[in-house]
Amino acid sequence: MNPRHHPTEDLLLDYATGALAEAPSLLIATHLTYCSACRGEVKRLEAVGGALVEQLPATAVTTSLDSLFARLDEPAPAESAPPPVQPGYEWAPVPLRPYLPQVPWRSFLPGMTQIPLGAEGGSLRILRVQAGRAMPKHTHNGRELTAVLKGGFSDGGKDYFPGDLAIAGDDDLHTPTAHDDGECICLYLIEGRLKLPGWLGLLLNRFIPH
Repeated sequence: MNPRHHPTEDLLLDYATGALAEAPSLLIATHLTYCSACRGEVKRLEAVGGALVEQLPATAVTTSLDSLFARLDEPAPAESAPPPVQPGYEWAPVPLRPYLPQVPWRSFLPGMTQIPLGAEGGSLRILRVQAGRAMPKHTHNGRELTAVLKGGFSDGGKDYFPGDLAIAGDDDLHTPTAHDDGECICLYLIEGRLKLPGWLGLLLNRFIPH
């Protein structure tokens, strides 16, 4: 089943042009492994970018002719096989496999564990949530992006399943909740930091992992 929730046009454009940082780029690449529609859109955007580059004025080539012919004689690089699936991580799509398992699952919040990923561009982690468990009501500094890898969750009257991408802005106050029929595993990115509202948040925000 093709995903029903997708990246915005600006995210796909930034991905196609290489303008995204590593963390959001990894998240979009993960969504693309599930979504043929977005893969087609990225190819279209790449083709548009290539056509624009071809229209740029020609510049002088400083490479010598001998050097150019030598490079043409070089064998094409072999395509590398995708990393194997690690036991216990069968739900991980190809873009995530080089990152696993870097570290074991760690405690995050009650009923939730995480694997922090070393990627630039925000706080990126794989988050595993017990069936029926709700995240605390929260907002965040910066955008929150969540790609479902296994199971599913509901948020704001919408349901998200494997391949779906949920996007929340820094002014959204919400409580994502894992579906009751099994654990939910997500690739979860906050470009800023998670914030709990109210007096409880004043006490706990400093202790939330980031």
